[in-house]
Amino acid sequence: MGRRRAPELYRAPFPLYALQVDPSTGLLIAAGGGGAAKTGIKNGVHFLQLELINGRLSASLLHSHDTETRATMNLALAGDILAAGQDAHCQLLRFQAHQQQGNKAEKAGSKEQGPRQRKGAAPAEKKCGAETQHEGLELRVENLQAVQTDFSSDPLQKVVCFNHDNTLLATGGTDGYVRVPSLEKVLEFKAHEGEIEDLALGPDGKLVTVGRDLKASVWQKDQLVTQLHWQENGPTFSSTPYRYQACSESGTFLGLGTVTGSVAIYIAFSLQCLYYVREAHGIVVTDVAFLPEKGRGPELLGSHETALFSVAVDSRCQLHLLPSRRSVPVWLLLLLCVGLIIVTILLLQSAFPGFL
Repeated sequence: MGRRRAPELYRAPFPLYALQVDPSTGLLIAAGGGGAAKTGIKNGVHFLQLELINGRLSASLLHSHDTETRATMNLALAGDILAAGQDAHCQLLRFQAHQQQGNKAEKAGSKEQGPRQRKGAAPAEKKCGAETQHEGLELRVENLQAVQTDFSSDPLQKVVCFNHDNTLLATGGTDGYVRVPSLEKVLEFKAHEGEIEDLALGPDGKLVTVGRDLKASVWQKDQLVTQLHWQENGPTFSSTPYRYQACSESGTFLGLGTVTGSVAIYIAFSLQCLYYVREAHGIVVTDVAFLPEKGRGPELLGSHETALFSVAVDSRCQLHLLPSRRSVPVWLLLLLCVGLIIVTILLLQSAFPGFL
């Protein structure tokens, strides 16, 4: 039997590092690049249109946003605003998608229109503020402000996220500082000795961070609420070093990508594995994202229970579908319960005449 394979949804002309899905438009946003090195590998953010065609989920390139010499390493999404980690900075982007009115020619001097971008083809890069039209949908992307968020000797923003109501943005980088950037600095404090691996903002205003110093911390603004240290609170393995790598919100499913390229889907509360593809990418998985359960998500999901997207430095975006699990209808459970009660009464009446 051959190894299980995940379908390739899209292939970019550069390594992919970050992934987001916009629930309102159904756009899949993938970003990455070759960085400042003069290797000929471009840097960009690709906006992909997701469609359900003949029962199968497909993706086509809608817009390619050129990020010049800066590779995007992480993304966060809040409505029509993208926060992109590029080197030591957080670059804010605004994208606007709307239905095309009539048969207009593509603006911003681009001559591309109509045919779907095929897998492996090199897309044309769009300048800041360019507008692309594609099969009835128009997309405009513009650069907003950029804020420096890491000040180490080798600066790199490693993670970015918005809070639940999209009013705050938090970043973490190689210098170990958590920063809440805006036009004026809102909050800055040293959270870890060394790099911050991940962070999450909770609805109650608390912030969770994990770092390379083997610690996982919960903060209320810059005040430490509680902390876990792997050597004290985690399982002990004398021969293998471990550290906290990620923190996330609780939900129905948990998506996992590994350094060996494997992809898995677990039930969040029990960690029961429902889906696993060994070495799906064959190289480190850099990001995963679920198709949202709101907006256009249910429409695109079709008959499947959930869909997970994964990207890696192999430039590929893969699709991982979890078929709907069979479940017993509620009406059937009620019918069985009523039947069980009737059978129990009949047995008691037979064993003890005059019971009723």
